[in-house]
Amino acid sequence: MTEDGEEKREPPEDERHHGIENAVLLGFFVVLVAAGIWLLGTMADVRKAQDCAAQGRRNCATIDVPAR
Repeated sequence: MTEDGEEKREPPEDERHHGIENAVLLGFFVVLVAAGIWLLGTMADVRKAQDCAAQGRRNCATIDVPAR
């Protein structure tokens, strides 16, 4: 007991790790959003290439030029 006559209670076991759980969930959410953005960008590139090929063009592929 303390001087005021109240006992100092510790939080139950399941309430102690909320900060860690929230950080893990935030990290998972950030990874999920980043993967979604990457997927949308890849899908847009594929769509552009398919649209180009559907128009009958032959030079649809992007050519990577190495730096000199």
